[in-house]
Amino acid sequence: MSSSRDDEAGHDKPWSRPGRGRYALGRLSGMLRPDISVYRPEPGRVRVENDCPVVTRDGTVLRVNVYRPPDDTPVPVILFAHPYGKDDLPEFTASGRPKLSFRYRAMRQTGPLVFSSLTTWEGPDPVWWVGRGYAVVNCDVRGAGTSDGVGSLLSAQEGEDVHDLIEWAGAQPWSSGAVGMLGVSYLALTQWRAASTRPPSLRAIAPWEGFTDAYRGLLRPGGVEEDGFLRLWDLGLKKVRQTYSFRRESARRPVVDAWYRSLDPDLSAIEVPALVCGSFSDNNLHSRGSFAGFERIASVERHLYTHRGGKWAVFYDQEARAAQLRFFERHLKGRDVPRLPRVRLEVRDRADHVVEVRHEESWPLARTRWTPGYLTAGGLAVDPPTAPGSLSFDVRRQGARFGWTVTEDTELTGPMALRLYVELHDADDLDLVVGVEKWSGGRFVPFEGSYGYGRDRVATGWQNLALRALDADLSRPFEPVPACLVREPVPAGEVVPVDIALGASSTLFRSGEQLRLVVAGRWLSPRNPLTGQFPASYRTRARGRCTLHWGPHRPARLLLPVIPART
Repeated sequence: MSSSRDDEAGHDKPWSRPGRGRYALGRLSGMLRPDISVYRPEPGRVRVENDCPVVTRDGTVLRVNVYRPPDDTPVPVILFAHPYGKDDLPEFTASGRPKLSFRYRAMRQTGPLVFSSLTTWEGPDPVWWVGRGYAVVNCDVRGAGTSDGVGSLLSAQEGEDVHDLIEWAGAQPWSSGAVGMLGVSYLALTQWRAASTRPPSLRAIAPWEGFTDAYRGLLRPGGVEEDGFLRLWDLGLKKVRQTYSFRRESARRPVVDAWYRSLDPDLSAIEVPALVCGSFSDNNLHSRGSFAGFERIASVERHLYTHRGGKWAVFYDQEARAAQLRFFERHLKGRDVPRLPRVRLEVRDRADHVVEVRHEESWPLARTRWTPGYLTAGGLAVDPPTAPGSLSFDVRRQGARFGWTVTEDTELTGPMALRLYVELHDADDLDLVVGVEKWSGGRFVPFEGSYGYGRDRVATGWQNLALRALDADLSRPFEPVPACLVREPVPAGEVVPVDIALGASSTLFRSGEQLRLVVAGRWLSPRNPLTGQFPASYRTRARGRCTLHWGPHRPARLLLPVIPART
């Protein structure tokens, strides 16, 4: 690790990066006219049966829309279940322009997207899949759309309901008896839960970006309360009859309890083949859970498809669809097609440039050289500091930064872990938000982030200091997992160690570029919805001062996943 004046420890304002004005103009343009094309299915190509009733084991009637080829030959089924309304489809105005869900405008689309007028939010395109010899079943979960009952989202009850939907689809005369599941975000969450119940007709799942730990993945990462996306989600679910609101429950439940645990699937019970999409872009929501799902399920045949593009643009693009089709041809139709690679790894050096796509055999990569970058007055260093040092900052107005200028091309692929030694002044608790950035030629290099945010950093992490105790069973040196069971406020004048997990990424730093670690007591993006990471928002405590300490007896460090070049 080299050192220069630009690398030296100092103060920073990570939420104030140049280029905001140009980005805001692009956001406005995308909100007015998102780059999305919607086509109508050709007459006679798809047989449509709406509001088919399905009776669950407790007598509740759920309703589904079925799309299938025009003849009666039994075919495999692609099924997905969600609370967004199976009938909430794109409509066309008198001028022929598609009228899209507000979600496509509220969250930036990296585009272009192309799908049929039978496609619901984050679902597979029925016309595309029917054209390749599959039936598609789009399901309203309990309490949503035209389904009966009152729902409990992400609950065991919902898992049983989807189990029953799968068995219904497998028993229909137009079905071959083989059912697979596919879809993004919530449509991935229902896959984890349903697959853990082991329905006999379920032959394969493709959870495309879906968390597996509700507390740590969305509601309170590191114990820090999310209150931005949850507001928008509540708005989108206002017509759903449900027993609880995630936002309200999170607000009154600061630590992990039985309710949070009830939302999470038993990953070890999942045995069907799985194609898991792990996005490096979705650090705020699905990334951690997707990678954990890939690692923890019991499926012998499992595949990880990584990317750093836009969530929706990637799901509908040609390469991703080809991977999905190849996966289902093998497991739903039994065709002798080659297995997908164990890990499809996409490496980028900036938001709009893919350096390399290659195949790997494990995650994290088995040849990873876990390399500590120690905090020093001169920035991040390969050797531990020989003398004590510290840096204080006002958590309302400032953050801290530490740099490392690379002297040769260096690939960082995998999660990162930060160990800090923290002292608080005028407070006994603090929500720390940390990030790793890339700078080239003195300029900030942006990447794609959650919710379509186009000015994200390489990786981000959160940690509430009072909930800093780790879960010894789940934690690994490169991936600390806070237990978040009991609050332990920081005593006045005491320096406490804290470990912070940063999300996974795969980034090439070229010789002469800088890796910059930033540490703050507030969210790292602007609050302005046009320039910031709308709708993400976190309830951080922006008061007091914080001092970061380092030295021979306080080896603060950032653990980096350095990937040696193959020889």
